[in-house]
Amino acid sequence: MSTTSGYFNFISEQLSLAENVSYRKMMGEYIIYSNGKVVGGIYDDRLLIKPTNSARSMMPDALLEEPYDGAKPMILVDNTDDKEFLAELLSAVEKEIPDKKKRR
Repeated sequence: MSTTSGYFNFISEQLSLAENVSYRKMMGEYIIYSNGKVVGGIYDDRLLIKPTNSARSMMPDALLEEPYDGAKPMILVDNTDDKEFLAELLSAVEKEIPDKKKRR
């Protein structure tokens, strides 16, 4: 099952307060970037975020789920109605992800 365009539109609206967020459609799902860093994705109508320390502390009871078979588990975000929380979450996760190494 792929993510529906309606769910993508809902999540992208809910993330509208987050700064420098972009999306990339890939095989029916969406990768979420913050300041050019992958912070999560929308998979099968679920918002999943990388399991950084800050994400775990902000959502201590959240479930870990695989975005697809064989993938590393990510945190399922079930509080998708709170735009301020989502903006804070993406910002916190992005700060923990290292910058890409430059190729020679």
